[in-house]
Amino acid sequence: MSELPPDDSDRFEEIVDAETDRDPDLAVIEAGSRTLRTQGGPPEADVPARPADPETDKALREVEAELATRWGETKLEPSVSRITALMDVLGDPQRAYPSIHITGTNGKTSTARMIEALLGAFDLRTGRYTSPHVQSVTERISLDGSPISAERFIETYDDIKPYIEMVDGQQEFRLSFFEVLTGMAYAAFADAPVDVAVVEVGMGGSWDATNVIDGDVAVVTPIDLDHTDRLGETPGEIASEKSGIVKQDATVILAQQPVDAAQVLLKKAVEVDATVAREGLEFGVVSRQVAVGGQLLTLRGLGGEYEEVYLPLHGPYQAHNAAVALAAVEAFFGVGSQRPEPLDLDTVRKAFAAVSAPGRLEVVRRSPTVVLDAAHNPAGARATAEAVGEAFDFSRLIGVVGASGDKNVRGLLEAFEPIFAEVVITQNSSHRAMDADELAAIAVEVFGEDRVQVEPRLDDALEAAITLAEEEGEFAGGGVLVTGSVITVGEARLLLGRG
Repeated sequence: MSELPPDDSDRFEEIVDAETDRDPDLAVIEAGSRTLRTQGGPPEADVPARPADPETDKALREVEAELATRWGETKLEPSVSRITALMDVLGDPQRAYPSIHITGTNGKTSTARMIEALLGAFDLRTGRYTSPHVQSVTERISLDGSPISAERFIETYDDIKPYIEMVDGQQEFRLSFFEVLTGMAYAAFADAPVDVAVVEVGMGGSWDATNVIDGDVAVVTPIDLDHTDRLGETPGEIASEKSGIVKQDATVILAQQPVDAAQVLLKKAVEVDATVAREGLEFGVVSRQVAVGGQLLTLRGLGGEYEEVYLPLHGPYQAHNAAVALAAVEAFFGVGSQRPEPLDLDTVRKAFAAVSAPGRLEVVRRSPTVVLDAAHNPAGARATAEAVGEAFDFSRLIGVVGASGDKNVRGLLEAFEPIFAEVVITQNSSHRAMDADELAAIAVEVFGEDRVQVEPRLDDALEAAITLAEEEGEFAGGGVLVTGSVITVGEARLLLGRG
């Protein structure tokens, strides 16, 4: 794939030119997905493509366009007053089912997927709400382990639209993009109906739109520095905001935390009479070994040990996510409190073996191997760098990095510097994307000028990186890691034919 086939490169320009009524960046991405599709693997079922039916696709685009007129996820007014008002006029659908609420800095979505898989394996109907999405906004709302269909997404929006407009007219600010999607998720779960909802916060905890639920189980994945302008300058300050999801008499599942964050979270648990289970004490990873396509784990849960659990995901951090997810589901079922026996081992094994995590160390191409990972902050990048070194035997790894301007990009680049032979700097189509030249200037300071290449267009960046990886020769171990942003990963996924 060092260069596009001649006919396809002409076709690429034709498609881009023809999409004059569309967002130009999106037109480039979708055109690229057609020209490069033969180079990728089959699409993943849990990352939906555009609807095949033209009328449905048109209707979905109209909903997306209406949502896009609202405040984006980076513009916040710290209050739950608007989402509370929406829930009130909808009849409080979020009270119709028990829930597991997840906050933290990294690992939330992977942990949510694992929790969902475990609950589903025990014959419970699940609803999962996560963010951001990799490719399609419909990914954010899942029923029974799969994103809701475009048709159901449209129907849900149309059903609650009159109530959204009613609340908009009563509030100082209109409902935001994220608040509307949260309302849609809670309504869709009640309509299904689900037996349990697995809900990931958008940002923080106390004033996050999801925090109109009272989670029976509150999960806190590892806290690190991210969104410091909004959440605080230290892990302890950030934990204070995230502890807002811990409700009266809940069970709190704590991943390993910095000391100051742990102190804040434990204090909150005492204040609301919550029961706490801590990784490394009440539960944890007993052992792990690298296996083909993932890893083999022994996990200690609240009810005992679970041996020979295969997890088809790479990296130590995913093993820790698995331990947290298992403890959360045990707590939901009352293991360790109301019932002494552990969960059925075969069911647990079956559930973990079926877990997927699109955009998290996801292999989307071979010869050379192209891996996608949505790490977007230094802590996530360090975990990814460690996992890459363990799971892949690359003799030469080329990075493709496109980051958002509001992130600690220097810290992110420094985390990847030891594993990247060279880095291709690019940018995604989001208005939040850091300019490629600006990002490259920082990359030169971290990597040195000889190891940095700049390709502002993502399709060009992928071509350049694959060409550099192929310099190792057909049978060598060159690879490409695309990272820096969920948006960058999602757009690369399209270009490489995964969706």
